[in-house]
Amino acid sequence: MDLKSKKCVPCEIGTPPLTKEEIKPLLKQLKLSWEVIENKKIKTGFKFKDFLEAMEFVNKIAKLAEKEGHHPDIYISYNKVLITLITHNIRGLSENDFIMAAKIEQL
Repeated sequence: MDLKSKKCVPCEIGTPPLTKEEIKPLLKQLKLSWEVIENKKIKTGFKFKDFLEAMEFVNKIAKLAEKEGHHPDIYISYNKVLITLITHNIRGLSENDFIMAAKIEQL
């Protein structure tokens, strides 16, 4: 099953984060270039024609995040949006981060 067809599921505290070897095949399933940071986070950026278009995109992400129960860190600078994903309660990456990344790419 591809990532965008999956649903985020809560991770229990104590669940081990994904290893470098587990991250690689999930990263390959994403269309955009997501940077892996210290094997704990993934991030990418988007550029829009103006601030309003950037905010419309952020609002779509907010609705998706609420639906999935998995919330990215979002940084906005006029027409640029930077998304960082991490599963905070395990202090690293889980499959949820890659599911959200795939669904964000669809927006």
